[in-house]
Amino acid sequence: MERDWVDNLVEQWSGLQPALPIDAYHVTGRIARIAARIAQRQDEIFARYGLNRGDVGVLSALLMARPSHTLSPTQLFRGLMLSSAGMTKRLDRLESRGLVKRRPDPKDRRGVTIQLTESGRRLVTKAVAENTKTEAEILKGFSSKERRFLADSLRALLHELEPATGG
Repeated sequence: MERDWVDNLVEQWSGLQPALPIDAYHVTGRIARIAARIAQRQDEIFARYGLNRGDVGVLSALLMARPSHTLSPTQLFRGLMLSSAGMTKRLDRLESRGLVKRRPDPKDRRGVTIQLTESGRRLVTKAVAENTKTEAEILKGFSSKERRFLADSLRALLHELEPATGG
């Protein structure tokens, strides 16, 4: 297989500091570059719908919240690992577009819940469908067995980096 940017980086660092266990970059460097390329493609696709990846995260979380497609802002920002201020800004933008609605929280009269609107559901469903096709295209050169092996290997690595979510 042809040498790539990561091979060159590892070779250069190995020459500068031979004692460093730089070989890990063969994996982590490629994962980082792949993640950046996937994020770039997602940004391009979601922008066609007037969304960004964060917006899709919020809308998707609400879509998965059955049966009422409703969550509290706290559930959203904790689940999506955002600050409260960042979530408020994002929710303001999505609400102004009619994609979500703020409603009084029936369990806490000081609080609100966020509900996905029908137009938000339709939009995120279309955006995710287009993105899913693009991501499937990225992996078209891998057999089903190779995809499973890669997915299992990455799951094991991710398990080392973050706690299990239980679902």
